[in-house]
Amino acid sequence: MSEVDPRQQVLNRLRRARGQLSAVIDMVEQDRNCKDVVTQLAAVSKALDRAGFKIISTNIRECAALDGETGEDGLTVDELEKLFLSLA
Repeated sequence: MSEVDPRQQVLNRLRRARGQLSAVIDMVEQDRNCKDVVTQLAAVSKALDRAGFKIISTNIRECAALDGETGEDGLTVDELEKLFLSLA
């Protein structure tokens, strides 16, 4: 079994979050129960966080050997660490 491309994993997570967010919007428009809306909103937030962590972790692996140098996307390891912490 081959490993799924990290970019595809991020896209899958973002698409899932988009669907969940659409469901939250529908729930608010339908004046659904607060608990249900917040539960679904938490799922959206988690999906977005996981996509962000995947993006950063993939870039950290690519930049780890650079020891402070910039990677393909122009980010240093220190900048990637700051991005990671912004999601925490």
